[in-house]
Amino acid sequence: MNRNSLIAASVLLASVLGCAKSGSNVSGSAKSGGEKEARPHVAYITNGVASFWVIAEAGAKVAAEEVDADVTVLMPAEGISDQKRMIEDMITRGVNGMAISPIDPENQTGLLNKAAKYTRLITQDSDAPDCDRLAYIGMDNYIAGRLCGELVLEALPEGGKIAIFIGRLEQDNARRRRQGVVDAILERSNDASRFDPPDKAIKQGKWHIVGTYTDQFDRAQGKANAEDAMSRHPDLAGMVGLFAYNPPLMLEALKQGNRIGKIKVIGFDEADETLQGIEDGTVHGTVVQNPFEYGRQSVTLLAGLARGKSLADMNVPEDGFVNIPARQIRQDNVKEFWAELKRNMGDQ
Repeated sequence: MNRNSLIAASVLLASVLGCAKSGSNVSGSAKSGGEKEARPHVAYITNGVASFWVIAEAGAKVAAEEVDADVTVLMPAEGISDQKRMIEDMITRGVNGMAISPIDPENQTGLLNKAAKYTRLITQDSDAPDCDRLAYIGMDNYIAGRLCGELVLEALPEGGKIAIFIGRLEQDNARRRRQGVVDAILERSNDASRFDPPDKAIKQGKWHIVGTYTDQFDRAQGKANAEDAMSRHPDLAGMVGLFAYNPPLMLEALKQGNRIGKIKVIGFDEADETLQGIEDGTVHGTVVQNPFEYGRQSVTLLAGLARGKSLADMNVPEDGFVNIPARQIRQDNVKEFWAELKRNMGDQ
């Protein structure tokens, strides 16, 4: 089955979860382990539908087999209201744990704390540090953004105009990732609390960041944003796509506008089109996470907690941050990385 088919299957799964078997209800004492579960049932809830999350789903299912647990993977196709419904449904079903990538952590704190009251809650991919979650599994998105900015510096040593494309900035990971890119390009010091308004152009030295385009996970809008940037800025030198689906949409727009190879493309994540572009030389490079391990380690951690293990037993640092570092992918290592990805997905 190809990855597009897997995405479609994942969306279908989200619509038929009423058939999923639920676990026992867990009280707020879950934070210290709670009652042990013979075969825990945990939920893995993403922030949208993308090839990135299909990889994470594969990792979650591998872990479920490894630790003898049931996992329900949910991908909200309609944004924050869809994610809210899924979280509340899993609370009602009494799952033994949830791993959530919050869409809007500031405005979801109450909902996340409600989940933490009734089950074991961790965040993954994108954090919500102000909620009562037990741990965060993912990477430092600010540092990952800086890695992406380093690729921009490599691709455009003379500087120029660049445009940044991303799904939405309400997410903690998105805001930090974008700021890391900007700070690295402008060769600033590390400061994850810094925030440049996304609706304003940034001019400094040889660089002109013309703007940050958001699309709210709307693929048609994402492509239109790329087309708009090219139209408004005929001398655009580079495009940076920070969500998995952004670089493929940018490549579509560039191909249709006969600009492939004329505008440097720097990506994020490991969509097939992005990796193929690196091989072909139409994409300079990308920064990849490890969504397979996000899924795998989330399910492993939740299942262990459901069986009475403590965070210390599971080797979770005192600050609750389980760091899975990002990597830069260029032409010299793309084949090796892609082969690894295919093995994890069962394609080899």
